[in-house]
Parts: sequence; C-alpha cells; structure tokens
Amino acid sequence: MSFSRLIRTVQLGLKSLLLHKLRSGLTMLGIVFGVFSVIAMLAIGAGASAQAQKQIVALGATNIIVRSIKPVEGSSSDSSQGGTPRYGLLRSDFRRLTKTIPTIIDAIPIRELPREARHLRRTMNCRLVGCTAEYVTINHLDVTKGRFLTDADQQNLANVVVLAHDVAEGLFPTEEPIGKAIQIDAMFYTVIGVTADRTPSAGIGGSLTSQDFNKDLYIPINTFRARLGDEIRTPKQGGFDSEYVELNQITLAVKSVEDVLRTADVVRGTLERFHTQKDFAVVVPLELLKQADQLRQIFNIVLGSIAAISLIVGGIGIMNIMLATVTERTREIGIRRALGARQRDIIEQFLTETVVLSGTGGVLGIVLGLATPYAFLVIRYVTLNFILDARPGALSETTRMFSEMQPEVAFWSLPLAFGISVGIGILFGLYPARSAARLDPIEALRHE
Repeated sequence: MSFSRLIRTVQLGLKSLLLHKLRSGLTMLGIVFGVFSVIAMLAIGAGASAQAQKQIVALGATNIIVRSIKPVEGSSSDSSQGGTPRYGLLRSDFRRLTKTIPTIIDAIPIRELPREARHLRRTMNCRLVGCTAEYVTINHLDVTKGRFLTDADQQNLANVVVLAHDVAEGLFPTEEPIGKAIQIDAMFYTVIGVTADRTPSAGIGGSLTSQDFNKDLYIPINTFRARLGDEIRTPKQGGFDSEYVELNQITLAVKSVEDVLRTADVVRGTLERFHTQKDFAVVVPLELLKQADQLRQIFNIVLGSIAAISLIVGGIGIMNIMLATVTERTREIGIRRALGARQRDIIEQFLTETVVLSGTGGVLGIVLGLATPYAFLVIRYVTLNFILDARPGALSETTRMFSEMQPEVAFWSLPLAFGISVGIGILFGLYPARSAARLDPIEALRHE
C-alpha cells in the first residue's frame, strides 16, 4: 500500500468512526482501560515486588553467617595450657575475610554466652553478646532510648551495655534504665541504650535458625574479651568444663542477593585452608533467596493474567462494534465492490478502522498509565485514613508496608502496551474485515 493510499484509507476510517462518536468512544474505552490496567498493574506490581524484596533483605537475605561449631568428641585440638579444647572461628579469620573478599561490604565479629543479669533484686537469664557498632545496622535493630555501642567504647574497653526490649522491661519495669548499672557475673555495666521490641525470627528450613533479639545484652566485644576472656569455664558436678573460643560468629553483609552464593563459596574455601578440623559452618539463607525468586514469578503470572483479561475484554468490544458496522455498511460494501474494489481493499479498510480505534485507545491508556503514581497516592490516602485505621493496631505491619510502597512505572511497558493494543485491534478486527470482504456484491447491493 502506497503512502498516499494509506493516508486516504486512514482518513476514510476516521470519517466512518466519527459518524458514530458515542459508539466509537465507548468501544475505545475497553482498550483505554485495558492498556491502563497493563501499565498500572506493572507499576504497582513493581512497587510491591520492590517492597517485598526490601522485606526479604531485612530478614537477612544478603547476610552470610559463619558460626563456630564444636567438633565431634576427640577431634578438637588441645591447647598447651591444661588441655582446654580449642575450636571455632579466630580473630585472624575475621581480618582475613574482610581484607581479601571484595564483595563483602560490612562484617561484625560476635561473641555470645548465656548469662544472668541483675539489678537490685531483679534477675533475668539473657544472652550476653559481644559485638561492634555495626551490629545494630546489619541486624536491623532500632534503638528507642539512648544510643548503641560506638568505636570509642571498643577502644576504651568501656563497661557499658545496651539492653534489649524484654530485658529492659524485666529489670527496670517502673524506672528509666539509662544511666543505671546492672551486674553481670562480678562486673557492673552502665546502661547506655535500649533497643525496640522485635518479633523473634523463626527458623527457616536449614538456612536460618530462630533467634530472639529481645533477651540480649550488648557490650563491646573488646570489653567482652577483657572481662571474660576467650577461655570459658562452666561449673559442673565435681569440677569445671572449659573451652577456648575466640569468636562464636562472624556475620558478613554483601551488596546484593546475586553475590550471596558466590561469596559464601569463597568464604568457605578460605576458611578450609586454615582450619584442619570441621569447626565452622557457613550458613546462607537459601530459602529466602528462593522466596525472592518465587515472588518475582508469582508477580509475573498474576500481572500477565490480569493484562490478558483486560485486553481480551477490550478486543471483544472492538469485534462486536466492527461486526455491527459491517451489518450497517453492507450496501456501502456492495457499491465499493461494484465499482471495482477488491476483497483485499475491503479488508484493509476495516482493519485500518480497527487499528485507528485501538491505537487511539492505546495512546489514551498510556496517558492514564503515566498518572498511576498520583492515582495510587489518592488510593493510599483513602485506604490508610478510612479503611486500615478503622481497627487501630490490627493491621499495623500491613499499614507500614502499604504506606511505604510506591508504584514504579516501567517505561518499557509503554511501547509494549501500545503494541499490544494495536495487535489486539488487528486480531479482533480481522474476522469482521474478512466477513465484510466475503459479502456477495449483488446481495450487498440489495441490502436495505
């Protein structure tokens, strides 16, 4: 088809559609909202997926946990001093990993022991954690009162402690804990901060063990070493059990989920070169990584289904109006055929009308789709103020996630949506066009 002929065909198609403005407009709405739904669902889905990924990362999907494990009885090496079993991670391992693996962006050494904390007559069994200032960031803890540990606390071997939420409630139920002293073993530590309540993390398959952060006591790891040492003696009937462990855990943070497995392999290989016994374990949150991939697949399936339904509805509307148009213009078709128009010309004419109809609807749908973030702001405002707040506290976590979600319009979806709208017009306009072209010219001329 020559360019001039194409222009004439388009002009004739527009003229035919404008003869029935209301009908053409209503038919076009199916494509408009179909294209809009594709762009909007992709934008909202991308925002929801990004929020879900953020939550997964908050659970530790970008962390690699290296833990000390006690070897099988008789396989651990003995120190030269009293035969105390020595095993687990070393401070030299921490320095080696952080200096030689470039994908690691943050790391914290951790020392842990069960201990009893005391304030006046109140006591509580807790987990004493020796760590650094980065612990609060990597484990996504919030400090509600005071402050967390600092590098200055490490250097000064300060006798300071940060209480977890349940510990603060148990030892200081009616008074302000900041500035008070608590007793751990024979030493006293000044309370400098309190962390917020946090839901205990559940164990996830073989990747992550359950952990209750609300019963922790955090002190500088240098203070831990100076006050308690690396050799820990536990009383037992008739004597003591002793063991020598420098670090219970090293938590490594990498930049992205894609780097986790590769970095974990490098960490494992590095440690195996310097440990003659199997006294460590590299823990990777595999289930969380799998969940991230499954979430992406679910979003794709759901959004594809919604887009298909919306566009099919719009296509059915186009087919319906074009079949009605063929019936109304039967006599016109007969006259054109009598004047020498070929079946191909009739097909081109009706397909041009459907493409003009669906293309115009696609452009309007794209304009509406670009306004998705602003429309979502209105929806979010109404939802947060008139729906979720109707039951205070019942949906606090959902409210927080929904309030943080932001649609992300994918600009590649704009030409995709327009192309699909034109394709739908051609697909659903083909049958009416072929029906018009196959009309018998004599019978068409007799049609009233």
